[in-house]
Parts: sequence; C-alpha cells; structure tokens
Amino acid sequence: MTDYMPDLWIIVSLLAAVFQTIRFMLQKVLATSTLSAAGATFSRFVYSAPFIALLLGVYMNSTGASLPAMDARFWGFGLLGGTTQILATVCVVLLFKERNFAVGITFKKTEVIQTVLVGVLLLGDRVSWGGFAAIMLGLVGLMLLSGGKEAKGFHLSDLRNRAAGLGIASGILFAFSAVSYRGASLTLATDDPLLRAGVTLMAVVVMQTLIMTVWLYLRERGEMTAVWRARRVAVWIGLTSMGGSLCWFIAFTLQNAAYVKALGQVELILSVVASTLFFKEKITKREAIGMTILVASILLLVLVI
Repeated sequence: MTDYMPDLWIIVSLLAAVFQTIRFMLQKVLATSTLSAAGATFSRFVYSAPFIALLLGVYMNSTGASLPAMDARFWGFGLLGGTTQILATVCVVLLFKERNFAVGITFKKTEVIQTVLVGVLLLGDRVSWGGFAAIMLGLVGLMLLSGGKEAKGFHLSDLRNRAAGLGIASGILFAFSAVSYRGASLTLATDDPLLRAGVTLMAVVVMQTLIMTVWLYLRERGEMTAVWRARRVAVWIGLTSMGGSLCWFIAFTLQNAAYVKALGQVELILSVVASTLFFKEKITKREAIGMTILVASILLLVLVI
C-alpha cells in the first residue's frame, strides 16, 4: 500500500459526509412534498446505479483491472449490508417528517456509537471503560434530543416516542450496514481499494434496486411512476448517493468502520447549517445541548477506541 493511503481514508470520509448531507437534503425535500419514504429511498438506488456502473467500467478499462471473484461470503455480507441500509434510509426519511433536519441527522449519527457495539457482537471486539463511558454520555444526549421541543428534563420514557425510535433504529441499521460493507469488500482478492469499493458498491446497489423494485411493485406501485416524475431532483440524489457511497466504501476498505464513521461526524455541522439556512428551521436550546453532548460522546469514543 502506497504512502498516501493512510491519509486517503480521512479525505474520502470527509467527502462522503458532504455528499451524504446534500443527498439527505434532497431526500427530505422529496419525502415531504412528492414521494413516500420508500419512494425517496428507491430514488437513491435506481438513479445511482447507472452512474456507478459507468464509473466502474471506465476505471476497470483504464487500469486494465479484471473483475475479482465474489464468493458466498461477499454476497452474504453485501445482502446484509444492503438490506439494513434500505431499512435505515427509510427510518431517516420518516424521521425528517417528525423532527427538523439537524436533529434527524443527529439521531442518525448514533450509528457511530452503535458501530462499536455491533463490532462487539459480530467480531468480538472489546470495549474499554472509556468506551463504555462514551456510550453512556451519548445516551444522555439521546434522551435530551428524544424528548421533543416542549419536554423538560429527561427520562428514559422519552426514548419510547416515534422520533427517538426511528433515530435509534436507523443508527443500529446503519452500523450493521457499515460493518457488513467492510466485511464484503475485504473478501475480494485485490489490493486495489478503489476496485474493491467500486465492485462492492455496484453489487450492493444492484441488489438494493431489485429489492426496492419488488417492494414498490407489490406495495406502492404508484410510487415507481412518482419517482420517474421526480427525476429532475431524484437524479441528483443518485449522483450524490454514488459519490457518498463510493467514498464510504473506499474508506471502509482502508480503515476500521468505527473510525470512519466517527470522522464522518462533520456531517452534524453541515446538517445544522442546512437546517438553519436552507430549511429555515429553528433549533431549540434543548436540542442544541443534546447535539453537543452527543458530539462530545463521539469525540470521547474516538479517543478511546
């Protein structure tokens, strides 16, 4: 691996956060005015697939690389990651209808903490006392966020509301998808991180598009037509989705998923800017404190993992 590789994961992680913020902004616009949560999720995959295929084809042709073998482990990890990402995206889009953009993204970002927990469950990783303290601090931030605009103080019962449930669920599901994507990419017999990321992303997006096509055909057939009518906005969702996903996948092939997701917390800052400047949403003092505590817990986690 060349000398620039240790720094490459940092650059692509930051780029992924930028792409992802723009994509979620576009999905919020469509989900609150044009499409259902499933339709907005489907638009991400169906409009990104052609761009990913083109980019992968150009890269393989220019480098002379051949398609690496994809075994059962690759498809198993890919299917788990793709399915959990679909469900996670639906949860986030639904969450945007419950709370403002910045709070929705902050709930989603609990995936950083939960990625560590998933690592414990799937890979047998150990969590230090410092890591446990960071997780508990994050729980305090979650409780402040989950109570809503009118809540005073915080109680465990606050975590039972719909917004909190959707946010925590999205974090768990995104954590599983991140770990699964890293697992899938590492099964490919190539040292080229760009090829690993491109092949894994292409395979996953094809599976996700097929799954969502079947779902919409059976349950929300009219949404497929609505997604086509919304193509002028949805195509940009596809482009930003491709950019963000490709950057995440490259980072996952180079670094531990927990570190990658932790660095991606810059998305919180971008979400606050988008929420206040673009969507003209107000962030309450309680929500600001909750987001600050959650960010502090994530930074602490970065220091101890």
